[in-house]
Amino acid sequence: MSKVRVLVGTRKGAFVLTADGKRADWTVSGPFFGGWEIYHVKGSPADPNRLWASQTSTWFGQQIQRSNDGGATWDTIGNKFVYDGVPGTHQWYDGTPHPWEFARVWHIEPSLEDPETIYAGVEDAALFKSTDGGTNWSELSGLRTHTTGSSWQPGAGGMCLHTVLIDPKNPKRMFVAISAAGAFRTTDGGTTWQPINKGLRSEQIPDRDAEVGHCVHRLAMHRTRPDVLYMQKHWDVMRSNDGGDVWHEVSGNLPTDFGFCIDVHAHEPETIYVVPIKSDSEHYPLEGKLRVYRSRSGGNEWEELTRGLPQSNCYVNVLRDAMAVDSLDECGVYFGTTGGQLYVSPDAGDSWKAIAHDLPAVLSVEVQTLP
Repeated sequence: MSKVRVLVGTRKGAFVLTADGKRADWTVSGPFFGGWEIYHVKGSPADPNRLWASQTSTWFGQQIQRSNDGGATWDTIGNKFVYDGVPGTHQWYDGTPHPWEFARVWHIEPSLEDPETIYAGVEDAALFKSTDGGTNWSELSGLRTHTTGSSWQPGAGGMCLHTVLIDPKNPKRMFVAISAAGAFRTTDGGTTWQPINKGLRSEQIPDRDAEVGHCVHRLAMHRTRPDVLYMQKHWDVMRSNDGGDVWHEVSGNLPTDFGFCIDVHAHEPETIYVVPIKSDSEHYPLEGKLRVYRSRSGGNEWEELTRGLPQSNCYVNVLRDAMAVDSLDECGVYFGTTGGQLYVSPDAGDSWKAIAHDLPAVLSVEVQTLP
């Protein structure tokens, strides 16, 4: 029987949860790196027992950890992230020039085919690549040095590159998202990049239709249809049918279209999930009711999913990296909250249960489906 391994990054360490294909009984391991912020933990699709974790601290700096045995043991590997050339400046919150400064690794994205190749999205926004399993890192500087780079500004969480999607049909074609610069695409493996923000509208910026400056919270893609992209923006849920050339809004009947996470069903490319949050100042569910919304039509028509989720006095948030799906025959959906709960739905969202109640605030959730 297949099994699943859930990789959880929190404010105070990493956790690894495992279960068989029924997803009824769970074993919790951790915390690993207790006391450190773990922004992201992810495994290699080419070698599932090879995992990486981004461990960070404002006191002690950035560490990258690697496990070759599914999280049982870990080794510290390369931690040197140096911008290519003279970094220059981007815009600060008040519009003044501000030096580009490395703060942390937000997101780790392993190659789909090569367990030695991984990408790291960092704050201040840049994309790094390693071809030796994470020992050495080089910046793909064509992104940061794009002609618009000096005009990028940070979002409330910093100027972070938080999403990296690799086209399963063409590994040189990738999509990234930066808060609050927008979405970008490369077709040559990261040498050159193109902003892909046409159709986005952001009332909070001087030019609501600007080429860059949109606060994109998360991108999602189904592996069989890499031209169809979904986006949870600061406000608005968006869809593109042409690889990001043009976006259109699919918020439809959502009670609010503010949120952070978005993901796609493993077997149904038109089925997507979001967790609406009340507003950009009130980061919790409306009416204190934790609800996942599912669209089976690629957006616009949404149904609320509440069975097993708290429907009163719930004031947690679900952050951008904190939702994932497994690829078992009946797709499982997972998300973690800032209150430390980790939920699973073994039936594609119809019902939910908490598989952990009292973790530190959850920053990221990833799922591996194992033989």
